[in-house]
Amino acid sequence: MDRNSTLPVVAKTLRRNKAMLAVATAASGLMRQLSIKTHKTASRHRELHLRENCKRYHAVRCRIFRERGTGATPTIVIAGFVPDATEVIEFQRPFLKTYGDIFYLNYPRTGFSSEMFMAQLADLIEEINKRGESPILFSISFGCGLTARFLREKAASEVEIRGVVMVSPVLCTEDLVRPPGDKKGGVRLIESNLRRILKAESHKAEDVTRQVERARRCFQSLFEAGADNRTLTHRHLSIRRKIMEVIALTTAAGAYERVNALKDFPVPDSSRPLFAGQILTLLAEMEENMLVPTSPSLAVMRCHETHTALFPNGIVKDVRSFDSGDAVAHASLIFHHKAYNPLLKEWYGKTCDAALGAAI
Repeated sequence: MDRNSTLPVVAKTLRRNKAMLAVATAASGLMRQLSIKTHKTASRHRELHLRENCKRYHAVRCRIFRERGTGATPTIVIAGFVPDATEVIEFQRPFLKTYGDIFYLNYPRTGFSSEMFMAQLADLIEEINKRGESPILFSISFGCGLTARFLREKAASEVEIRGVVMVSPVLCTEDLVRPPGDKKGGVRLIESNLRRILKAESHKAEDVTRQVERARRCFQSLFEAGADNRTLTHRHLSIRRKIMEVIALTTAAGAYERVNALKDFPVPDSSRPLFAGQILTLLAEMEENMLVPTSPSLAVMRCHETHTALFPNGIVKDVRSFDSGDAVAHASLIFHHKAYNPLLKEWYGKTCDAALGAAI
């Protein structure tokens, strides 16, 4: 019996035996912990410069992790609000490692600073450049907005980036929240919750906490809805625990500051290029279930002229499910990896092969 015929039998056996499934889930989590290790950037001059005037340094500093790969094109993962970077690409890790190391920037639980994030990212890219490699920035949802902001920063011109992946990009507040009174097409659950957080005043701790708790329940329900009516493997169950942990343990201050970082994301301006390198944008077939009908980013990405003006060497791909009854949702890399992975593999192959050819 070959491997392809054995795996379905093993999977079915695990699903039927709760004890074995629990063991497999624990083993999967342990293997991830052994593979993904804390990384300390060799030179942190940008980060340490900010630290001098940062009273909450440890509260706003991202944790960086590294997973060893075999190629020469590393990937830096920049996640959405949830889950963490270390969980969001669980089903892309195997093939990404064949191109190079994977670095993960996990957001802090107790605060957030866009400036600190930019400094840590620039320091990390600089370290990678010094060993003769250029990374691909793999960003998801809110992380795409952070990536776009970074590309506008002076630090981005000081480092070399091989390419960028944007999965379900949220590039500005207006992608998720419309002006008051605009309810055309209905008000999305996430829109309602984010509007309340954005309106909350930082000095009113009770109000901030109340609005964040509402949003916390919203994110939990969104993940559970994605998990409904589908078979969860031990790998799904392993990261499910981590995802729920992130949602539960992120403090009100941490969530509030992260959401408010959206205010610093400008509406996409296609009057001049943002990034001239290789970039892949992946849009889920059901983006409108998360993004508002007037989303500026969706409008730019779905118009060839404006997208090309913003990203001259970029391509946009629609991600569609193989199952008509299970459409691909916003940034659904975990539950719809079979729809995402072929597109990612094709782009990575072309981008990394082109880099290898240029080096030769």
